[in-house]
Amino acid sequence: MTEERKQHITLQLDAHNISLNVPMSKEHLYRKAAEKINQRYKYYQRIAPNRSAEQIWVYVALDMAVNLCADEYANRLQPIDEKIQELNQIILQHIK
Repeated sequence: MTEERKQHITLQLDAHNISLNVPMSKEHLYRKAAEKINQRYKYYQRIAPNRSAEQIWVYVALDMAVNLCADEYANRLQPIDEKIQELNQIILQHIK
């Protein structure tokens, strides 16, 4: 099994430049993630202007982790929702 080719990219997260070697197929995901992080950082800077940069980064990390957990939870429930819809269709067919 061969490892996917990597590409060197530099991302700017607030005032920090991050240099990474990332799989070429995921470069767009890294760039999109950096955009989202910067959006959240600016949001917390705006609503909490007296907080230090370190505190704002903690808010950003917590915000992103909560969103990740919510997505994981929703993905776990999706098969259950699909099964419920399927069972509802069967019930409706037998009621008619």
